[in-house]
Amino acid sequence: MRITPRTGLCGVILHPAGHTLSPAMHNAAYERMGLDCVYLAFDVIDIKDAMAGMRSLGIRQFSVSVPHKVEVMKYLDEIDPAAKAIGAVNTVINKDGRLIGYNTDVDGVRLSLTENGVEIKGRKVLLLGAGGAARAIAFVIKEMGGELIVLNRTPSKAKALAEEFGGRWGGLREASRIEADVVVNSTSVGMHPKVDETPIGKDSLRPGTVVFDIVYNPLKTRLLMEAEEAGCKTINGMNMLVYQGARQVELWAGVKPPVEVMKEAFLKGYTG
Repeated sequence: MRITPRTGLCGVILHPAGHTLSPAMHNAAYERMGLDCVYLAFDVIDIKDAMAGMRSLGIRQFSVSVPHKVEVMKYLDEIDPAAKAIGAVNTVINKDGRLIGYNTDVDGVRLSLTENGVEIKGRKVLLLGAGGAARAIAFVIKEMGGELIVLNRTPSKAKALAEEFGGRWGGLREASRIEADVVVNSTSVGMHPKVDETPIGKDSLRPGTVVFDIVYNPLKTRLLMEAEEAGCKTINGMNMLVYQGARQVELWAGVKPPVEVMKEAFLKGYTG
């Protein structure tokens, strides 16, 4: 990729930034599409300053990751109605100096479930976590007609999210008492480098349950390994990352990117 003074800048803002594979994925898409743009990772603590920098530097698009998906909304000029309903933004596009927020996590969740043949309507879905990604997952579960149960390390946060999306709630310790059809982990527990951690114990996993972990590094988390041992169907986080990223490219570039190229770049950059 040849960088010139005309090369546009995009990137991902998160903290910490060491684990992200988004740059490899997006840059591979840009190169295949012939876009004169580069995508970088930025370790950001102060989201307000990051948005000011986006305006002043003319950065075209930011992906927004942990822990900024809710806080970033305060500093935008406009928020897409779906993202507003979700209550979280994972994509910011700079349109002539106006910062507009979107949520493409919903695209990643929907496609990851449907392509794996997971039926949600009328089924009991246990959502672990209550952060920005959890909000998008709860939105999709409600949209698809699932029965939502939110569990979080801090029960008050689970309560707030569940009440907003019409579900039940509790603490993580209650997981073993709930017979769910689908379990979705939206937390970062088990992510590199703390790969020995898991959000719930083996006693919470039952044969036939679908277990979807949005963590993508490692691809097979401890949660997924224990789920396989328990006879569950498992879904890792790669496709969610790829599909939400593909939608981000489409939003700012106006053209659908090559998804298979993005998957290949992800796997090439993945070292787990």
